[in-house]
Amino acid sequence: MRVLYVCTELFPLLKTGGLGDVSGALPPALRDAGCDVRVLVPGFPAIRSGVLPSKLQQAPAISLPTRYGPDLAGRGVTQPPVLQQASLPGSGLATYVLDVPALFNRPGNPYYDSHGDNGVRFALVGWAAACLGQGLDAQWQPDVVHCNDWHTGLAPLYLRQMAMPGPPRAASVFTIHNLAYQGIFPRSLFPELGLPDYLFTIGGIEFWGQVSFMKAGLQAADRITTVSPTYAREILEVEQGCGLDGLLRGRSSMVSGILNGVDYRVWSPSHDEVLAHPYDAESVELKAQAKAELQRKLKLQARPNAMVFGVVSRLTEQKGLNLVEAMADELVQMGGQLVVLGTGDAPLEHAFVRAAARHPGQIAVDIGYDEALAHAIMAGCDVILVPSRFEPCGLTQLYGLRYGALPLVHRVGGLADTVVDATPDNLNAGRATGFVFDEFSAPALRGALKRAFELHAQPAAWAKLQKTAMQQRFDWREAAIQYVALYRSMKPEAA
Repeated sequence: MRVLYVCTELFPLLKTGGLGDVSGALPPALRDAGCDVRVLVPGFPAIRSGVLPSKLQQAPAISLPTRYGPDLAGRGVTQPPVLQQASLPGSGLATYVLDVPALFNRPGNPYYDSHGDNGVRFALVGWAAACLGQGLDAQWQPDVVHCNDWHTGLAPLYLRQMAMPGPPRAASVFTIHNLAYQGIFPRSLFPELGLPDYLFTIGGIEFWGQVSFMKAGLQAADRITTVSPTYAREILEVEQGCGLDGLLRGRSSMVSGILNGVDYRVWSPSHDEVLAHPYDAESVELKAQAKAELQRKLKLQARPNAMVFGVVSRLTEQKGLNLVEAMADELVQMGGQLVVLGTGDAPLEHAFVRAAARHPGQIAVDIGYDEALAHAIMAGCDVILVPSRFEPCGLTQLYGLRYGALPLVHRVGGLADTVVDATPDNLNAGRATGFVFDEFSAPALRGALKRAFELHAQPAAWAKLQKTAMQQRFDWREAAIQYVALYRSMKPEAA
């Protein structure tokens, strides 16, 4: 089974969120499950510098046809787009890098539309994927093109409609990592996409008078997946369907949820290079040293018995962090400490900074992202807060489980699929792994915080809960097996 995995970020080369972690871990897991996997990524600076100089394969560049597909006129593209071939460092996976410096070789956030050309940039990613799916590389042709989020949404549509003469030769899978981010562009972009006029309709990619790359993927893909089973059900309803619930209900037989996994080579306290004192479920008492180190590092008061609550997240309302900010003063009054790492909405960033100023030594805020600090927070905090309003899967709570940082989550999406509430019955049965609240509100969050404080005051019960949490496994191997089964259901002759 030959699989082309199409993504726009890839840990450890480029990561802005969970998509980077997924893309860094799932393709190697698919290879281990028996697939012949290659990755397609755009040539952002971090990817170019991490992959292209090695030229590990010494394979020739592949020219991308431009007669059809996105119109690059006036975009500063002076040379035909090419696909450079290389191998990913570490995994050695064969990789196609879409090398168009005028479009991708820019500093900063890869999705920031500083030139007003994101529509053309990411349409070209989809075009490249479709061309490979139709046999552009004479040496290797995929059976399945696996696309991820709106940035790759045009690939299934190009694959069906425009990429080279003849019927599509590869099946397509489109994975929704977050339906709220849809790749919406003005109507004026449509003529530049190289698509027939009839596709700018409600039955095509038109969305309230604009162009939706997400809708393109949902309309054209042979199969649609989400990153957790619960989220696959939630997006069929109005509340979380983001205006596309009707389309998804119409294709519900093609929608399934496959839970994300964790790359335990990267996220495991037993061999985390950030930690001076590694630990595991049998030596969880060493976590106290990571806590003391975190307090020292972030200039929190050295209080061994204080409950340290951690946030490692985009600072947005979607992540429920407005609730955390509203509870910050009360959390400190309860005797807790709060550590926040992330960036996002400016008003929320400023609110957390003000909270830290009100409570020096009890609240620490780092606006930005630091991979090493994220690991240190997982190891050093007692509870990791993930109170998302909606959450397709969430990786943060999975990392927290592994590190004995008990997740406190809103019962939604992948959070509902992965965290078992510490009710008396679940505690007695040895099933509990964290704290879950149902209503998305400050009072509901307050109730969960109080339950956490109460259990923390019982050291034996707390240690048992930590050990249960750390013993949970959300391995990419299981996710890969499910994806392979999905691929084979579409291309049984390739199995």
